[in-house]
Amino acid sequence: MVTDVQPLDQRKAALRAAALARRDAIPPEEQQNAANAIAARPFPLPVPAGAVVSGFMPLKSEINPLPLLRRLADAGAKLALPVVAGRGQPLTMRAYAFGQELNSGVWGIREPKPDAPEVDPDILIVPLAAFDRRGHRIGYGAAYYDMTINRLRGRKPVTTIGIAYAAQEVADVPVAAHDARLDLVLTERDVIDCRGL
Repeated sequence: MVTDVQPLDQRKAALRAAALARRDAIPPEEQQNAANAIAARPFPLPVPAGAVVSGFMPLKSEINPLPLLRRLADAGAKLALPVVAGRGQPLTMRAYAFGQELNSGVWGIREPKPDAPEVDPDILIVPLAAFDRRGHRIGYGAAYYDMTINRLRGRKPVTTIGIAYAAQEVADVPVAAHDARLDLVLTERDVIDCRGL
């Protein structure tokens, strides 16, 4: 049993491992159906034409944000994808459009080439391992997105949206001071609005 006396990192690691096991157990057809369900639902906030929406390229059994990104691009949004600048550094967001050739980055994740312009997104679609209904997330342990969100929020208003399978929800994510809270979480079942909590 995970208790509050465990160090924060250990509690997060246990929640991460359990949530990823649940995610990995979702059959491929259900994974695709979940991604399509999120893309088909009305987006939970207005996206002005020309707004920059940063997504990500899915890794392993992560939910696929590409159907949603394609729909947003078709509606006039400009897209961006993250590039790992180095351990301990925020991600660099670079402009992207469907059809552009991508590089293979850290962990084999596809990312824009170095000549793609760097942008500051208005909306950040964020991967995660686990989340709760207060907008707290557990990532993969390197804090890339926490650093990135905190840096962007220091520059401009930005809306952060986690995207995940409902199976990745946990009752309570333990939080450290540097952890960045999400504004919304989208699953195949729910639009969870964490703003104003």
